[in-house]
Amino acid sequence: MNIHRLITASAAALALSLPSATFADNDDKLAVGITRDMQKLEFTHDGKTHTIMRNQDQKNTISEDFAKTSRKCPPFCIQPASVAPGVETLGELEVIDSIRKMADGENILVVDSRTPDWVAKGTIPGAKNIPWTKLNPSKGATTEGIIEVMTQEFGAKLAEGADAFTVDEAVAQGDASGQFDYSGAKTLVMFCNGMWCGQSPNNILNLLKFGYPAEKLKWYRGGMQDWEILGLSTVKP
Repeated sequence: MNIHRLITASAAALALSLPSATFADNDDKLAVGITRDMQKLEFTHDGKTHTIMRNQDQKNTISEDFAKTSRKCPPFCIQPASVAPGVETLGELEVIDSIRKMADGENILVVDSRTPDWVAKGTIPGAKNIPWTKLNPSKGATTEGIIEVMTQEFGAKLAEGADAFTVDEAVAQGDASGQFDYSGAKTLVMFCNGMWCGQSPNNILNLLKFGYPAEKLKWYRGGMQDWEILGLSTVKP
């Protein structure tokens, strides 16, 4: 069973917005909290216990992997604030709240869209790595493979009579929503390396082509760049 504990400096205030959380005493207050009221989030997901908090060393600096200010564009171009109509862009607090809800059993999946070499350097606690290449036909992903990810990882189901051939035809015609049953599909919170990374936007745009409901797709635009800048916890696979 998934559980979590949200440590706060003002439990009563935050309890109004996070009613399912369990709060600790003010003695747990940290020098560097997440917000004035939220100290850290402790949760268990898929049998693993995690803590999300900020680095307590106030002299800490960002890791070398995210210290670059300039990368060749294309492909590392600045992403827009909105990736697609109906897809909500999230900040760090919304991502943390999504993780809390996921740990509580809500139908949410936080997805790290990066390649495994980047994930090995550290990812957001509770996130599942599904590399962007697995959902990108231009990178060798097959329709069968994409359907496998969507049904086995995301909770979508093929509609009656649908198969890879009919899905391909529907995608080519511009509307594949009728090829799937998305009623039980998870809300996906997708991220990659940040505002200069096109991997999670690519995943989102490809899923939309397959009819995935826009309201079930969320995008953390800041990604690992902003997560690291704020000194938030990371884990290595």
